[in-house]
Parts: sequence; structure tokens; C-alpha cells
Amino acid sequence: MNPRQQSSLTLLGAVLLLASGVARAEFPDKPIRFVVAQAAGSASDTVARALGIELAKQTGQQVIIDNRPGGALVIGMEAVARAAPDGYTIGLGTIGAMTISPALVPKLPYNVERDFQPITLITIGHLLLAASPATNIMSVRDLIDQAKAKPDSISNASSGNGTPGHIGGELFKYMTGTRIVHVPYKGGAAAINDLIAGQVQVMFESLGSIAPFAKQGRVRPLGVSGARRSPAFPDLPTIAEAGVPGYEAPTWTGIVTPAGVPRPVVMKLNAEINKAITTPSFRQRFAEIGDEPGGGTPEQFAELVKKETAKWKDVARRSGAKID
Repeated sequence: MNPRQQSSLTLLGAVLLLASGVARAEFPDKPIRFVVAQAAGSASDTVARALGIELAKQTGQQVIIDNRPGGALVIGMEAVARAAPDGYTIGLGTIGAMTISPALVPKLPYNVERDFQPITLITIGHLLLAASPATNIMSVRDLIDQAKAKPDSISNASSGNGTPGHIGGELFKYMTGTRIVHVPYKGGAAAINDLIAGQVQVMFESLGSIAPFAKQGRVRPLGVSGARRSPAFPDLPTIAEAGVPGYEAPTWTGIVTPAGVPRPVVMKLNAEINKAITTPSFRQRFAEIGDEPGGGTPEQFAELVKKETAKWKDVARRSGAKID
């Protein structure tokens, strides 16, 4: 091989190497799997599908929702933790999955801090404390008084063990000194149906699932769980205002990937998701139910997870809450 041929091959190799690097940098170039650790139709699923639509528009790639309910949110989150760290599997990191289940499940098959890469916060919202119209529970004060008068006579439905509705109810019981029976369901839809029918008396549930039923008068709203009132229910008091001073159990959702995803991919996902949650369609969808878009950096989301983990671990310890 003469020097000119060798020089040409070297140049060709450099061009191919550069082209390969550019191709690898163009993320995403295939469909993204979006794992949701709860059932289709749940509040979490609603968030994921709304976000998935916007991400697909922006990236030009299909976003496939993969519902993996069960096991106190562990089944879905384990699927994320064990996926290839290439950015093509993302997971819905809810408050329940990221901070509550670790406080209630003795031996998780993953470590939240070690095995997940936080991307960004998506939404911030409330639980709605609602009563069945079949009851004479008209207020938070009524609920407390009736629960104290007849311990264990009132059933509190939740969409599952380890969900915000579960631990939000446990915090309520601890702070009010009441005994209310927790009844976990496999998803919010079945629990809400039984609440409407009077099979259970009260429920703590995400606004994304229960707000339409409250607005239709099919369940009786008593209060919201956040530090301030919901824009969707401006006349409805917070639970703290309604008789439980200091009560605060907001909800939130975010996006996580498996640990080890390259930093450029992490930041690309962060940028695309932050852009998606500012679109008019996303904001309008969540304004209707009273949730607000989140946003921020991976580091800010990681700090929120750390803070909330400490809080709910303490609540579980003091209230005696456990997976039942």
C-alpha cells in the first residue's frame, strides 16, 4: 500500500469514526419505553400518557406506555432499575414508588438512591379526601368524630398498598388519634366505584383520578392534602384548615431512568421533558384537575426525593404503617 492509499484510508476511518460519534449523539433514534408501576386508567397512568404524547411530538419517536402494576409499585420500578442504561427506558417516579414504598417494604430488590437516575419533576398535586354520598360524613371534623366514636367502623379505600392514598390515610390516623380500617385495591378505579356505591366510606386519592367524580357530585369532597388549596377546588379547605393542623401530604410525579445513563442523554431527556410540561395542552390538562407542572434539574429532583424519603420513613415509623 502506497503512502497516498494509506493516507486516504486513514482519512476515511476518521470520517467514519466521526460519523459514528454523531449518530450516537442523536438521541433518541428509536422508540422509548415508558414504564408505569400502576394500572391503566390510574392517576399515574394519566400523567404518563399526557407526557408521552408531548414527548413523541417533540422527539419524533414513539413513546410506548408499559403498565406494570402490583407489588406496592415494586414490579414496575424493578423493571426500570434492571433495564439497559441507555435512556430508552424511562419510568414514572411517583412519590409512592420513590419514597413511600421504601419506607413500607422491608426488602426492596433495588436501592432508590443507587439504582435510579432522577431526570426531572413532572407534576405537583394533592390527594383529595372524599366521603361516600351514602354516609353522613359531611366534613373532616365529622370523619374524626365518627371514627373516634366507633373505632374501626369506617373503611378507608386506597388504590393500593404503598400508594400516597395509603400512607396519606395513615398520617391522618396518626395525627387525629383515630382507628380507620385501610382497604387496599388494585388500582384507583375499583376503589372509587366502591366509594360511590357505599361499600367503603372514605378515600384518599390523587386528584387526577377522583376530581371528575367530585365535580359531578358522585363522591363528597372533604379536603385536599397539600399546604395550600387546589386551583381546581378553590372553595375546598386543606385538611389542615379543616381540622388537622399541620397535616400535609402533597403528591408529585417525576421521571427516572436506570442509573448509569450517560450524562448527555440525561440532560437531553431533562430538556425534552421540561419543554413538554410547559406546552399549553399539558398545562390545561392538569389545571383542570388542580395539579401543577413541575420542572427543574436532575439534582433538584434528587434532593426532593431525599427529603421526602426521610419524611415518609418517619411517618411509617411513628404511625406503624406497613404493607398489609
